[in-house]
Amino acid sequence: MELRTLRYFVAVAEELHFGRAATRLHMSQPPLSRAIKQLEADVGALLFVRSPAGVTLTPVGTVLLDEARALLDHADRVRVRVSAAAGVATITIGILGDGTDPGVARLAADFSRHHPGIDIRVRDTDLTDPTCGLRAGLVDVALTRAPFDVTALTVWALRTDPVGVVLRADDPLARRDGLPLAELSDRRWFQFPQGTDPVWQSYWNGGRPREGPVVRTVQECLQAVLWNGTVGLAPLGHDLPAELAVVPLTDMPPSRVVAVCNEGDTNPLIRSFTEIATSAYRRR
Repeated sequence: MELRTLRYFVAVAEELHFGRAATRLHMSQPPLSRAIKQLEADVGALLFVRSPAGVTLTPVGTVLLDEARALLDHADRVRVRVSAAAGVATITIGILGDGTDPGVARLAADFSRHHPGIDIRVRDTDLTDPTCGLRAGLVDVALTRAPFDVTALTVWALRTDPVGVVLRADDPLARRDGLPLAELSDRRWFQFPQGTDPVWQSYWNGGRPREGPVVRTVQECLQAVLWNGTVGLAPLGHDLPAELAVVPLTDMPPSRVVAVCNEGDTNPLIRSFTEIATSAYRRR
């Protein structure tokens, strides 16, 4: 069994839904389904009972889930110990949002200076996974924005940013100095794909269900505003095309920039990363 396939299996077993698991793993559903079917063929037994509502684990699947989690944890420890023995340490950082943020630039410079000998890998992610692949085991630590489901995660707050509504520049509301969320209640908003963290989705929809086009990236959000007049939200201070404008929201909770790792992770590089990040984001 390949470790990658076991990670796929764990995602489906924890989500109990192929669509949500595919979203979590940042892949399409057909190859995920094929990988699970091949795993079932290798095991010689069904791992899931499938239904239109989702899936449930079979007794064999329940056993494999315990073993797979233990094996993946052991594989991660082996990777860290081997890298340390070889004198080559590696950290994979997931980043969601604007890579031109001055805080990111300061953090990159400070972390590289403190750890000149390690291999730093960066994974840029879209808006469908606020943990940047952390839950899927694709990164060691994430630099992202809250709020989202923090179950089994450790979070460090780095900065808070006020949030505004992004509108077409010719929208009558674009000339306002500030807006309450209630004045946008009749507008169409962008949506994230089905299976996206509901806490994350609710925040960027102003705390209530909305209707509108499905987007995955910041650019798709901006294009939805430009082409469809869709309401979009964004932290203030980001550059926008001249055709768009941002108006501060008067009753929207601020967006928090955070560093996140898996709860109980003892990798010293992650602890160093969070300490340096906290310092870097305090400086203006």
